[in-house]
Amino acid sequence: MDRPNYITPAGYAVLSAEYRQLLGDERPKLVDVISWAAGNGDRSENGDYIYGRKRLREIDRRLGFLARRMKAAKVVDPAAQPDRTRVWFGATVTIADEDDDHRTLMLVGDDETDAAAGRIGWNAPIARALRGAGIGDVRRVSLPAGEREYEVMAISYPNREPSLADG
Repeated sequence: MDRPNYITPAGYAVLSAEYRQLLGDERPKLVDVISWAAGNGDRSENGDYIYGRKRLREIDRRLGFLARRMKAAKVVDPAAQPDRTRVWFGATVTIADEDDDHRTLMLVGDDETDAAAGRIGWNAPIARALRGAGIGDVRRVSLPAGEREYEVMAISYPNREPSLADG
């Protein structure tokens, strides 16, 4: 992987929880079912055995994918962003297009995207165009539907939780 896999702490926790659930819960139960089914004789017509092996391969592929993503992950806490006047990773940005339609987006890791919730991946075209922008800046974005211009209307970041070091 040539670029870092930026991810929020919450996003990393989701990946980690899925990994632990698959490895510690679902996979061992499936191995038990496969072992039981294998002991029932003819495996060629044994649905539990055939489905179990197929599902086990899917789980193992997903575990490998999650392990690679977590290994490459660079956890970045948006609340710790020192420059809150510009759009960086973890920013919640309100933009307006040429028709004065407003949208609010949060720039998150590529593993955390949810377009319906306004969570846009860090490497998405619109996120790349907005990087480093300040309030009032206009950015041109090449989208499949054509080029659009967006003006940055507002930028916010989550508040940092006070720590014991803060006194």
